[in-house]
Amino acid sequence: MALPEEAIPLDEAALLIAAGADPSLDVSAQLARLDALASQQRGAAGTEQVCHLVFTTLGLRGDSQTYDDPRNSYLHEVLDRRLGIPISLSVLLMEIGRRCGVALEGVGMPGHFLVRDPDRPDQLIDAFSGGRRLDHAECARLVQAVAGQAIELSGDMLATVGSRSILARMLANLDYSFRRRRDSNGVRWVTGMRAVIPGLSMADRIALADGLAGLGCYEEAAAQLEEMARAPGTSTEDARTLRTRAQGVLAQFN
Repeated sequence: MALPEEAIPLDEAALLIAAGADPSLDVSAQLARLDALASQQRGAAGTEQVCHLVFTTLGLRGDSQTYDDPRNSYLHEVLDRRLGIPISLSVLLMEIGRRCGVALEGVGMPGHFLVRDPDRPDQLIDAFSGGRRLDHAECARLVQAVAGQAIELSGDMLATVGSRSILARMLANLDYSFRRRRDSNGVRWVTGMRAVIPGLSMADRIALADGLAGLGCYEEAAAQLEEMARAPGTSTEDARTLRTRAQGVLAQFN
């Protein structure tokens, strides 16, 4: 995550997130698995061919029954179960496409991640719906359906996002899923990953620790705050704020 944006290997980083849940996961083997899946595409490929490979040949589809199941965020589990959520399915579409010589881009629309084909930028791809193409009006209806209220879809809501933003969103999804399940272990390791994302604001850092404390993980929350206080680039004033907050968290434990 600390690499320059263009140097972050999205596939490997997403699999490392999955390894947070299963430390025995062989990331290299899973990368080779993606290579093998992409090799099923014979001859020159375009976006339509890649979508056919991913959604028809491989049979990947959206999990509308158990949407927030953490397994829907782990790439290897998505491939095993052939089920995922918009962002994990989009990452697989992008990474298999890249291996086929097709450059696809992530679009961080609120509530529903999409994919852009640079050759047809006004027609976005909904990986959750089997690669269906959406125009602006259809995107607007989709975001309103997700939000449950009328929302004006602005251009920045359909902006292309980079790997760091995609990975941060995957972690945020997992955080939400684990909190719904009161899974304190899951929250712990996800919080540890989110805490090292470059550029996090002080408010975001404190919110991560507060989330741990809210589950009764006071020592872990304080340790996160202390680690943030010691991190390179943290100002003296911010470090003081973080350490004061850590003392307050520990006071709840004592």
